Amino acid sequence: MITVKKDSIIEDYHGTKVSDPYRWLEDANSSETVEWSNWMGKQCYDYFAPIGTRDTDRKRLEELWNYPKYFVPKKIKDKLYYQKNDGLQNQAILFRKDNEKETVVLDPNKLSEDGTVAMTNYAFSKDGKYLAYATSTHGSDWQEIRVLDLATGTDLEDHIQHVKFTSIIWSPDSSGFFYSRFPEPGSVAPEDESNYNKVYFHRIGDKQASDQLVHEQPEDKELMFSSFISDDDKYLCLYVFLGTATENRFYLRPIDSDEPFTRLLDKSDAEYQYVTNKDTTFYFKTDLNTPNGKIIAINLDNPDPSNWEEVIPEQSDVIDFVIALHDKLVIGLLHDAHHQLKVYRLDGAYENDIPLPILGSLTDISRSKDDNEIYFGVTSFLSPTVVYQYNLDSQKLTVFAESTLPIDTSDFETRQIFYTSKDGTKVPMFLTHRKDLELNGDNPVILYGYGGFNINMTPSFNPAILRWLEKGGIYAVANLRGGTEYGEEWHRAGMLENKQNVFDDFISAGEWLIENNYTRKEKLSIMGGSNGGLLVAACMVQRPDLYGAVICRVPVIDMLRYHKFTIGRYWIPEYGSADNPEQFPFLYKYSPLHNIEDGVKYPPVLIATAESDDRVVPAHAKKFAATLMEKADKDSTIILRLEAKAGHGLGKPTSKVIEEWVDFYAFLDKELQ
Repeated sequence: MITVKKDSIIEDYHGTKVSDPYRWLEDANSSETVEWSNWMGKQCYDYFAPIGTRDTDRKRLEELWNYPKYFVPKKIKDKLYYQKNDGLQNQAILFRKDNEKETVVLDPNKLSEDGTVAMTNYAFSKDGKYLAYATSTHGSDWQEIRVLDLATGTDLEDHIQHVKFTSIIWSPDSSGFFYSRFPEPGSVAPEDESNYNKVYFHRIGDKQASDQLVHEQPEDKELMFSSFISDDDKYLCLYVFLGTATENRFYLRPIDSDEPFTRLLDKSDAEYQYVTNKDTTFYFKTDLNTPNGKIIAINLDNPDPSNWEEVIPEQSDVIDFVIALHDKLVIGLLHDAHHQLKVYRLDGAYENDIPLPILGSLTDISRSKDDNEIYFGVTSFLSPTVVYQYNLDSQKLTVFAESTLPIDTSDFETRQIFYTSKDGTKVPMFLTHRKDLELNGDNPVILYGYGGFNINMTPSFNPAILRWLEKGGIYAVANLRGGTEYGEEWHRAGMLENKQNVFDDFISAGEWLIENNYTRKEKLSIMGGSNGGLLVAACMVQRPDLYGAVICRVPVIDMLRYHKFTIGRYWIPEYGSADNPEQFPFLYKYSPLHNIEDGVKYPPVLIATAESDDRVVPAHAKKFAATLMEKADKDSTIILRLEAKAGHGLGKPTSKVIEEWVDFYAFLDKELQ
């Protein structure tokens, strides 16, 4: 046992005094933090070492993971490019298929010995000669861009640094690409290293220092830019974002111009997603005054909103995405948290549905203008991604690639139920389990949720969950407010001052599972990551009597200071800021760190974070663990799992993912009684 230091820091938030005794843990490199982290690491090792199920679970998880995983292809100059993982490879490999011959283009597994360097983005030049690809090391959001000569299979000398969250957009003549970057470290104050985003053009063969500045707005340093080129190659376009706010701006200028951008949509009053354009008529998906979305047309010559044309009106289902192919639009709708595909003409006339073989989710979609075809992936809780090819002319749907699992999933089923939250709102939840499940109130449950940032929890496949089902477990996913399963209103009902609705939805999901004899509180576990880590931490603190175990992954915990770390300020539109006197009260009321009570017996909690997480810094998890260990009843089980060479989850190698789930199941096997 070590003596744990406590700071005497007390801050005054608009008249409310708040102590922060473990602020010293925010300094990851201090000797005190390192000593404490090492001590917590030993406690974690001692907890897991004697659990006898780990070797069996590891072996079975490796078997369940060992199947081919296919990604949606892109067609470039009559060649198909796609990623595939043969099974247990740490990173998926990029292949090219030409006349049925399959060739490796880039194998990220060769970029590091332990698989912790991942390819996170890639883009082909218009002429098919080059591949620009971004890599991340140890899960960091910071990435580097390099350029591969596809003819020789070797990297050029081009090397781009100081980028994250960037698009890579090749110019029509393939001479280079547009990207966005942040200032070089040391050139601005440390707190501004994720501010002052700028758009550059990189010409192949040049040093990064010679890249051409395309756009900046230093007077508004928190803005971020994402570039793309219009379908007709005539316009360079910019999305302009403030953090993670749904609302965005849209700028454009002729591709061959150096003039300032025309700020076509500059009010940040709604979401605007470019669909396509015909000359000066631009089509957008927007939620302006229509929470479920609509398609509008704006003519650059008459851009006043009074001249906007509604092409496809709002529907009862949410318009999740739209892609254009010649004079047709393929629209992905969300119906009760699963996808449907419909085809419309550009004039708004409905043409046909594209039947999906299963009730599930679209993983990705790409288009081939030359063949008038689209490629898309479909997945569910019990089916890995199947990639389909669909011809819009013949309306023919064919399988491009599918996997054979090392398990027969026909013994399991997924059903969707609707339960009532605290305020009477109906909330959907997916339940996956054995078909012969007995409702005897004695089944172990993982209840998963997220509830934020307009992210939808539609059906998705995770081979680790198959192991849970084999063990007789139930996997429940609640579609909480805060996502956009039911449009922007559903999102807004779970953000800012409405965030408590998300926790109420999740708590009600657990109560429903107990009331309907699926489980009992001793066998009900909850799991969530990132914003979902905040979710399960808040619910654990608010209802410690309801759960048998909590798995809290890479969590946001300190809601009074989250915006002071790395990119935390991006989330202010979603959460609010304690610096704002009107927003401080609701943040303080639910902030998990500040609502831990003395002497309470909290359910066993496994807090999982990673040393290289530069999105949600590990300080959140460390301060949470330290505060629980100080205040909770001494019989409470508090485990901090601090992973090396890993980040927020970006590009995590298969071996690390499996090992993480081995520990999750060991924890649940031990704690769910």
